[in-house]
Amino acid sequence: MSSISANPRPVSTPVVLPVSKSIVWLVGTALIALAVYYFIGVDQGAVSVFGNDMHVHEFVHDARHFLGFPCH
Repeated sequence: MSSISANPRPVSTPVVLPVSKSIVWLVGTALIALAVYYFIGVDQGAVSVFGNDMHVHEFVHDARHFLGFPCH
């Protein structure tokens, strides 16, 4: 016996993203990625944008070691 399904398969439609919106998303993502890279990989306390405050350094300290960045 063969069973025929009465429900048709849903058709997927592609998402159309205009170039102007994609540029905004790409630039925003790049800026966030650079900020994350700075705080995890570059900020050693001596070049901190927050002066002598070491809270950001200590917050990402273990992540820095896990990702292979030298520290101290």
